[in-house]
Amino acid sequence: MGTSQAGGGGAAGPQPGAGSLDLNQLRTFLAVYRSGSFTAAARILGLSQPTVTAQIRSLERHLDRELFERLPRGAAPAPFADELASRIVEPLDALAEVAGHGGDGAAEPVHLAGPAEFLSHCVLPGLAPLVERGVRLRITTGLTDDLLDELRAGRHDLVVATARPRGRALTWVPLADEEFVLVTAASWAERIGGAERLAELGPAALRGVPLVAYAEDVPIVRRYWRHVFGKRLVCEPAVTMPDLRAVKAAVAGGAGFSVLPRYLCLDELASGSLVLLHDPEDPPINTGYLVQRPGSSDNPHVALVRDHLLASSRDC
Repeated sequence: MGTSQAGGGGAAGPQPGAGSLDLNQLRTFLAVYRSGSFTAAARILGLSQPTVTAQIRSLERHLDRELFERLPRGAAPAPFADELASRIVEPLDALAEVAGHGGDGAAEPVHLAGPAEFLSHCVLPGLAPLVERGVRLRITTGLTDDLLDELRAGRHDLVVATARPRGRALTWVPLADEEFVLVTAASWAERIGGAERLAELGPAALRGVPLVAYAEDVPIVRRYWRHVFGKRLVCEPAVTMPDLRAVKAAVAGGAGFSVLPRYLCLDELASGSLVLLHDPEDPPINTGYLVQRPGSSDNPHVALVRDHLLASSRDC
């Protein structure tokens, strides 16, 4: 790939170092740029952090430009890094795609797994451009613990996990944060006096309102109660459904109240079919992680999907 500065009278590419830029250094730069962290880039690339640091320093010396500001947690791109990334992202992604074409003309499908709701709302729409370019996806939904066991067994290439994996058998990088909100239908909000009544009485204002939950042990709602109200949840669910989209539909239809990810409720909150009952300054946040087995996959489309997810997840 021609990544050295243009010759003749053409427009100049990344300067000022002479000679070609190293492709491995550019891939490492893009991983740091997309993930926002040297540590995360090391996990993504299957390299040690000192190797990632050395490659970035070598690239900075070659360009005679600082690319990242080292922060206590992560790395912030310098202005020139934005310019460099805009120049190389499409060629490098295209090269990864070309490298994936073997004798049969196509790379293997990428096996991606995670929570159905997050994949549906935040992941799959953003992967549409890759599908158009020939990337094939095989999607599996389920609970994090089960999916991580299947990842260890080799059944998936990438897993979006709702909890950070333990141990060294898997590598992970933070993907996105989801904020949880307490919601009900407009009819119930009116009957209990809305957010004002909840602010006055606390969770006692919901006495008599049915709880709709994801599971019998109501982990999301219990966490909200502990984090926001400092109390233990004592009511049992009236309805349980292992799909947050179904929970949302039931609550919007008037079945009761629940705690849901904000991204899942944006349209309903805007239309008024769901009402926000509480808006604490410090809402519960859960971090999702992108997980894979250590080392580089033989399928280059895995790296393409992974990098695309890390670049686009901040917008969800």
